[in-house]
Amino acid sequence: MKILVVNCGSSSLKYQLFDMTNEEVLAKGLVERIGLPGSVLTHRPGSEKYVFETEIPDHEKAIKMVLDALIDPEHGVLKSMDEITAIGHRVVHGGEDFSGSVKISDSVMKALEDNVELAPLHNPPNIMGIEACTKIMPDVPQVGVFDTAFHQTMPPEAYLYGIPYEYYEKYKIRRYGFHGTSHKFVSERAAELIGRPIDELKIITCHLGNGASIAAVNKGKCVDTSMGFTPLAGLMMGTRSGNLDPAIIFYLMNKENWDVERANAFLNKECGVLGVSGVSSDFRDIESAAEKDNDRAQLALDRFAYVVKLYIGAYAAALNGVDAVVFTAGLGENSISMREKICSDLDYLGIKIDTDKNNTRGKEVDVSADGAKTRVLVIPTNEELMIARDTYEIVKSGKDSL
Repeated sequence: MKILVVNCGSSSLKYQLFDMTNEEVLAKGLVERIGLPGSVLTHRPGSEKYVFETEIPDHEKAIKMVLDALIDPEHGVLKSMDEITAIGHRVVHGGEDFSGSVKISDSVMKALEDNVELAPLHNPPNIMGIEACTKIMPDVPQVGVFDTAFHQTMPPEAYLYGIPYEYYEKYKIRRYGFHGTSHKFVSERAAELIGRPIDELKIITCHLGNGASIAAVNKGKCVDTSMGFTPLAGLMMGTRSGNLDPAIIFYLMNKENWDVERANAFLNKECGVLGVSGVSSDFRDIESAAEKDNDRAQLALDRFAYVVKLYIGAYAAALNGVDAVVFTAGLGENSISMREKICSDLDYLGIKIDTDKNNTRGKEVDVSADGAKTRVLVIPTNEELMIARDTYEIVKSGKDSL
């Protein structure tokens, strides 16, 4: 069974084609600058790379180019489009409508439209990708896999805010969480590496990158996560502020004479480690500056590690213990020093890492010290594979949802 995974942005489209017999990636690629000058498709069948520069006015044209590349006699990997059994789509926001992946239908599309106001930057291009595939391959089943779905198992005491309940009822203002596909993938993989059923484990998953979130996973179900109504909440990130006293923004709006749009841009694009360090939103640049005795760069790293440590402690309390802490995503997978900084002085939780084992980047490894009670794992995330697996399970089972 061949599964095409599609991740649509407003002007981009990422894709991977999986053979689910052995979960092999047959091809992958990226369409950039859709609807803009300089459109380009980069197609990678195996280790080779092909670049096509042409006008790509919309997502339908982008999907058509991807399919043409996949079946091209010279650099394709399929004989025809008929070999594609199903298409899995990354969808950012499912609101409270979806607690798992679902087969796309008219009612599902209606729900996606209804949730646009909760993710105005992300859901519209996700919808465009689905509609483009429907036009070109109307008979191929499609599945929506939601960033928010994994967190729908949070109990009300975890997802509600301290505002009048009527605003939750009227506008669904609550904590949703994001990066759910990643948290689900690495928690399931952690159970495999530990060699115990996931329904016996308490796991804290740390998705640390330019966007970052942490999840508390009990018996395979999310019980809490750091992001909230939007991805702005929780950890300080590349350019996002993370949690702060809400009065701060009112104070700044008054002092700087900002409108709501300016304040929103400030919180999302000018804060985080960029704002604290004054160097960059890229942790690699900040680590390099810190090594050259840049005090603000070091402060940004210290602050980030401190907040992650706070969440690990809080989630250990929520879980009543912890069997494993997982680091994933760009920073979590690759920053040796950040993992060490976060895990220092967590002995009371049974967390202790081995310096030599931790001296690795981008690889799946157990970095726990010998005899440590709590496992510390580095697991490269693979959201595309998780989407392919969910799509495969739905199509194989004939069900409409997981």
